[in-house]
Amino acid sequence: MNIFLVFLILVVIFYSYKKISFKKTKNRKLDKFKNKLQSTQTNIDRIFLREEEKTFSNPNLNIYIGISDNEESINRKSNIHRARLSKFKKSKLNGEMIFQDDEQMIYKFNNGKKVYL
Repeated sequence: MNIFLVFLILVVIFYSYKKISFKKTKNRKLDKFKNKLQSTQTNIDRIFLREEEKTFSNPNLNIYIGISDNEESINRKSNIHRARLSKFKKSKLNGEMIFQDDEQMIYKFNNGKKVYL
């Protein structure tokens, strides 16, 4: 009888511990999610994303690709430039307006003349 009672108490303690630890893991996951949303880096990423959306939606905004830009930045800016050319048939890159005609040829105007690139 004593063995049965001890076994029953151990089982109840075990299940109580499992239930408490299970709730803690859920809370840890929730806390991790909240911390990620409230982190400074996430807010910075959101700001850059909004800036890229503004740049993408307006082909008259200048995209400047400089010598000091890293490879990732150059790829991102060139992809935005190509997307604007496809969507609006024009895009401003490094201060020059570049156009795309119906035959997918890319050109710019130089002294009133079309110069194909």
